[in-house]
Amino acid sequence: MKTLQLLQTGQLSGDKRLALACGLETFPPEIFDLADSLEILDLSNNRLSRLPDDLGRLKKLRILFLSQNLFKEVPQVLAHCTELTMIGFKSNQIIHFDEKSLPPKVRWLILTDNKIEKLPDSIGELKRLQKLMLAGNRLTSLPDSMSACIELELIRLSANRLETLPPWLFTLPQLAWLACAGNPFTNDHLLQHESLAEVAWDDVELHEELGEGASGIISKGSLLDEQESVAVKIFKGDVTSDGYPADEMRACITAGSHENLTNVHGRLHQHPEEKEGLILSLIPPTYNNLGNPPDFDSCTRDIYEEETVFSLSLLMRIATDIASAAAHLHEQGLMHGDLYSHNILVDDSGHSLLSDLGAASIYHHAEGISTEAFERIEVRAFGCLLEELLDRCLPEDITSHQHLVKQLRTLEYTCMDESVVNRPLFSAINTTLNTIGHLE
Repeated sequence: MKTLQLLQTGQLSGDKRLALACGLETFPPEIFDLADSLEILDLSNNRLSRLPDDLGRLKKLRILFLSQNLFKEVPQVLAHCTELTMIGFKSNQIIHFDEKSLPPKVRWLILTDNKIEKLPDSIGELKRLQKLMLAGNRLTSLPDSMSACIELELIRLSANRLETLPPWLFTLPQLAWLACAGNPFTNDHLLQHESLAEVAWDDVELHEELGEGASGIISKGSLLDEQESVAVKIFKGDVTSDGYPADEMRACITAGSHENLTNVHGRLHQHPEEKEGLILSLIPPTYNNLGNPPDFDSCTRDIYEEETVFSLSLLMRIATDIASAAAHLHEQGLMHGDLYSHNILVDDSGHSLLSDLGAASIYHHAEGISTEAFERIEVRAFGCLLEELLDRCLPEDITSHQHLVKQLRTLEYTCMDESVVNRPLFSAINTTLNTIGHLE
């Protein structure tokens, strides 16, 4: 309410960013007083259901968040906000998404957790679209016009009603991050996981909370009959930006054990609130995240601290470990879906762990789609990672190992080949990295 009062009394004049979450039922007209400066507007967590017809007066508006409101349609007035590049409508009640509702500069569109059954054909006109969040809707198909969205790099399709994925999706030249679990075509009901040990809630002791993500809360814990510390993840049960927590749990189980993954020890049962949970390996505090998640400007690419540099030997260790982990996942018919540096934990020696299977998809039962098609999408994500590491390699290492760096750059370019069928599989990437490593 304090921010609203400041807005209404003219004390926010010239501000570029405004956030209001105070039970709004109508759009405050005083926002137009910031028309010459406002770039980011966050009206999430209110009770809004419509926008004013003259919203286009906010001529500098680049980013608009309207999540957790009461919208039942994507407002067509958004098309008049010609500078908008990012729009968020997560967790509304959207059913209708009419043609020509969006401006052409949109790069990042969030429609997670709504009731959308059909996308408009005009979405294919969003030539700059890079990131599309559609998990938790009622989609049964995607419009073929989207094959023209050749800048699309990340798409979340989990928890919908898709009977199949269109062939053109696997030809998009930039697509690197795909999540599609929880759809009929994945046949998740065929999966069996009886081999995973079950751990009763009463046999677990929770300690301090370690972190909270979109799908659940992770705490340090211990098993009453063992001395080893573990991590305990309790799923929230709601749909997330990546899909259903239950699909994440299936993915964790399917992944099995590998030295470069955060491994699962057991599945919780008999939780007093009937919540799902997993017992995971506890990551030592000597491990840190390799990078940071994308920001508004980078959109789909991770960001790094300005001073971040990697020695060539450290770079090689990270790349080899992650390629090995990815190869293992795909041997299980599992796509990570979020292969990013911010989901990689690294210690001082370079030993790396690929974590967070929240966006993972089990695809070996998918109908009508080759397993290699899924894998080659993720290979591009690995190519992006390799590019980021090489861009931050120590200059003296680049100078003294020019031949090795050239080989790594060649591998990077091959992994990111815009002709998807020309990309190598992870087994070949592992062979290449091991060969290069012996030449160092």
